[in-house]
Amino acid sequence: MNKPLGIALLAVGILLIVFGLNASDSFGSDVSRFFTGKPTDKAIWLLVGGIISAGVGGFMWLGGGRSAKS
Repeated sequence: MNKPLGIALLAVGILLIVFGLNASDSFGSDVSRFFTGKPTDKAIWLLVGGIISAGVGGFMWLGGGRSAKS
């Protein structure tokens, strides 16, 4: 059960990272970066959420969960 969930979380994480990179290259993010020196909050949250989701999904998919077999 953990492997399909891990694959799904990994896929969602990769998708969020791609959306975050696209959002950080947007015009709004360029304007925000000009005035504040950092990209928009949306871009940052998409990247952080994507990294966390991909990390947890990769850990679950590659066998991080132990089975209760005796």
